[in-house]
Amino acid sequence: MNDLLLTIRKSVFVPIHPAGWPFIIIAAIVMLIFWEISELLGVLGVALTLWCTYFFRNPPRTVPSRRGLIIAPADGRVSLITQVPLPPELDDMKGSLAAPTGDALCDAPMVTRVSIFLNVFDVHVQRIPAFGDIRKVVYRPGKFFNASLDKASTDNERSTVLMKLDGYDTSVAFVQIAGLVAKRIICKLSAGQRVEAGEQYGLIRFGSRVDVYLPPNTAPLVAVGQRTVGGETVIADMESAETARDAILRD
Repeated sequence: MNDLLLTIRKSVFVPIHPAGWPFIIIAAIVMLIFWEISELLGVLGVALTLWCTYFFRNPPRTVPSRRGLIIAPADGRVSLITQVPLPPELDDMKGSLAAPTGDALCDAPMVTRVSIFLNVFDVHVQRIPAFGDIRKVVYRPGKFFNASLDKASTDNERSTVLMKLDGYDTSVAFVQIAGLVAKRIICKLSAGQRVEAGEQYGLIRFGSRVDVYLPPNTAPLVAVGQRTVGGETVIADMESAETARDAILRD
């Protein structure tokens, strides 16, 4: 019985991200006003308040901490896995013959990008994918195409982070991307900051996408269509020789 009560408590009484409280309070005020107008509108107001509370939930996560693991920074569905160049805002981090960076990610012409699409029912808090040091953070205004489209990676409003990985001569890049209804990206990182895997670093409001640019020669351990849990799902392992995984959709 105690285990059951503990499970219910953890499922129902989930912490709320601080950025969500203004929206929850506004929704609650609207709900009270609606109740004064009509019962039907009041019910709609209750639904809106409950949805806002659910959207901004911020559950704790159990984070794998072994060296070499790259963890999903967001909850969602893997929508794309493709070979691409780094985002243009990281062009100045690329090496040259005169001044090599000594960073395998920045020097590689193409890398594997894993795109995670978040719908409006997913947890929208983002987490650091590995242990390391932040090298660069760039906010770039843009458009608001559907975040599931490939062109969202280069055309949409976004916040890009480049992080040097502990113990490796390479980095990982991760990008928060706004979508059709996502109009606010929160990123609390800055260059020179020391971070650890699973730490919370940001949030995107109301539908979005997060891209992860894996280090060269690092195979993704997730497949398109698979769901990830931010801070828990291992999406790559730099210590593994395993090739990219295939997946089968079953009923």
